[in-house]
Amino acid sequence: MCDHGHPLIVHTSCLEKAIGYVERVGHLDIETGLSFSADYGMVISWCIKPDGEEIMGDWLQKKDFKTTDENYDKRILGTCINAMGNFDRLIVYWGKDRRHDIPFLRTRALMMGLKFPLYQEQIVNDLYDTVRGKFRFERNSMARACEAFGIKSKAHPIDYKTWKKALVGHSDESIAYIYEHNKEDVISTEALYQAINHFSSNPKTSI
Repeated sequence: MCDHGHPLIVHTSCLEKAIGYVERVGHLDIETGLSFSADYGMVISWCIKPDGEEIMGDWLQKKDFKTTDENYDKRILGTCINAMGNFDRLIVYWGKDRRHDIPFLRTRALMMGLKFPLYQEQIVNDLYDTVRGKFRFERNSMARACEAFGIKSKAHPIDYKTWKKALVGHSDESIAYIYEHNKEDVISTEALYQAINHFSSNPKTSI
């Protein structure tokens, strides 16, 4: 029985506390190109930053462009999905359902016959909801929220030429630049999460 007089199996939070469970949290961001629609675009790179730990990630490489079926991002999609499985809760910015990151990954994965986390297998938090609901900015971008709270972000801004060189020219230099941008985004996401998370509930929204 928990302190509230109920069986522990009924009160999940009390059960987790009793057994010393620590939720595994990862901050996820992807960089995509050609189109924001997954049926026309592709993943250039992905990053996940575990809370307080080093970034894990992957990016398109020359070998990926040698495939004959034009699914150039299939390999890195696989490594991304495998990495996602290490976490109970993923933190994104404008990335949950009906937005970008998670729907884009899910669509690309199913198009290529890759398994993707099913409903209720993982939790996803979108910091955009907290920024929009709990604060008042001129615009609700992550860059604006980070600027307001003194969080460094976007040291590697990306323009159209960089995307073009990465995907049309298969430029290792451009892809590496985009990956640096990607890493900066998850570092900013973690810092923003730590700054604003306590102003809202931690919803258990399914991936």
